[in-house]
Amino acid sequence: METSLKLKLEQLHQRVDSLKEQINTEEATKNAFVMPFIQILGYDIFNPTEVIPEFVCDIGTKKGEKIDYVIKRDGEPILIIECKHWKENVDAHNSQLHRYYHVSKSRFGVLTNGHQYNFYSDLEKPNIMDEKPFFTLDLSNLKDTGLKILENFSKNSYNLEEILDSAESLKYIKAIRAEFDKELQEPSDEIVKLLVNRFFTKPLIASRLATFKEYTKMAFSNSINESISFRLKNALNINESVPSKSVEQIISIDDNSDGPKLITTEEEMEGAQIIKAILREILPATRISFRDTQSYFGILLDNNNRKPICRLHFNSSNKYVELFNNGKDNGEKKLIGSLDDIYSFKMELQSTIKNYE
Repeated sequence: METSLKLKLEQLHQRVDSLKEQINTEEATKNAFVMPFIQILGYDIFNPTEVIPEFVCDIGTKKGEKIDYVIKRDGEPILIIECKHWKENVDAHNSQLHRYYHVSKSRFGVLTNGHQYNFYSDLEKPNIMDEKPFFTLDLSNLKDTGLKILENFSKNSYNLEEILDSAESLKYIKAIRAEFDKELQEPSDEIVKLLVNRFFTKPLIASRLATFKEYTKMAFSNSINESISFRLKNALNINESVPSKSVEQIISIDDNSDGPKLITTEEEMEGAQIIKAILREILPATRISFRDTQSYFGILLDNNNRKPICRLHFNSSNKYVELFNNGKDNGEKKLIGSLDDIYSFKMELQSTIKNYE
């Protein structure tokens, strides 16, 4: 189901993008974006015993409060959904869902604006919704791990225990990752002392601590950069005789850019490897260069910007290969469903090389 689920969500994302400027109310957001999402999960939005809109939920002294949607299974609520207008930032509006969750029997709550879906549970205190979501689904950035979690919420595959297991692991892995990222950016005194005290036997006075903090930042940065270079070399079959500049070209956004450096994704590396394999039949691999930019991953002949072989546009849910076999400066984008589809452009890629020769 995962592939089918991804395809349907991608189609919904296209729908959201094309219609959102015409959607002026929260109610329209629900009808145009959220109801199709519920349908994608397999629930019958026209069955009032399965999907209940405007579910009345009394909260303390407040009577007649309504949840936008309650999804039931075997007569029991399994998911409550609160919707906001698509322009709203859902991360800032969980207080209302928090109140609904407290009086609901459901273990899961969703807060959405139609293109971002925040999933909550009660992992910290029973029947009290956690402050932060354990899982966020962004229609513009679908990931395989997220699709597997979402599939467990679908009507045909609903699995409470698997969702709870995933929720706990996602929540704490996310929290640990956030703390780790903070330490990489600005090592805390605690982490510096923990590491330095393992090899430095003298008292760690304030001035030395400040110095070691800078050393720690440099050590983290060097370790990450070396790990990236090693992975890139392995992925692109770069042997020791190739100058390290080749790796730097892959990591850099643009040789002339003053902006931040970006790291090429694994998908882009795999795509580059496929193209390299195709072209090895007609020219040495050393003539094939790679250069990343903010908008595409470029593959060049002889490291010459005026000799583009193709460009990989992998920065959105839809992936394209831009070809230049027509001899024009402007390429022609071809939609691909998977990286294996690149092999179907063998003739065009080799034709591009022959045009330059």
